[in-house]
Amino acid sequence: MIRLDDVTKTYSEGNVALRRANADIAKGEFVFLVGPSGSGKSTMLRLMNKSEEPDSGRIFVAGKDIGELSNWKVPMLRRNIGSIFQDYKLLPNKTVAENVSFALEVIGRPRAVIKTQVPQILDLVGIGDKADKQPHQLSGGEQQRVSIARAFVNRPLILLADEPTGNLDPQTAIGIMRLLDRINKTGTTVVMATHDAKIVDTMQRRVIQLDTGNIVRDEREASYG
Repeated sequence: MIRLDDVTKTYSEGNVALRRANADIAKGEFVFLVGPSGSGKSTMLRLMNKSEEPDSGRIFVAGKDIGELSNWKVPMLRRNIGSIFQDYKLLPNKTVAENVSFALEVIGRPRAVIKTQVPQILDLVGIGDKADKQPHQLSGGEQQRVSIARAFVNRPLILLADEPTGNLDPQTAIGIMRLLDRINKTGTTVVMATHDAKIVDTMQRRVIQLDTGNIVRDEREASYG
């Protein structure tokens, strides 16, 4: 589903964010990216959805070399990739339902489809009763559920999650991980960057560990340490 072949990414200050990285993530896998701040986790996710371009190497998503995609095809690529962030990135002046609807509106889905799909996805993530609330009226965990609903409403092949539990208390984080696990079990590939050793140890999924841009470990059914 996702393959990195010898991928290097250096930022303008000369910081090497990723150094000759190789990874092959199969359809339906749940993979944790772990490592300290600055190790390259977020860069790896941004390269996967073409928010960043590598200096060298090739990245394949769903069998396509995304480095060869022309600019007008990038939105099509991103329809197959949902993204979740630590700070939710919700639109503050829109309701929960409007935030999720917006993800379908921008890709031109018919109004009738949106009207059906949005309530279904809000029920799936456990906030069907919050459709008319605005983000500031929600707890952090509820806001993250809206973010997940927005990322998943188009049923993407891949979900990229960058520290999705980073701002949440441990109990709320467990609920978010159960939700991501449920989404993964529908067949969606999940790649999640995290610092949370407890979550990784509990889930026992594949772990790709980074250190100063290098992949230093790639192990299945693994713990953080």
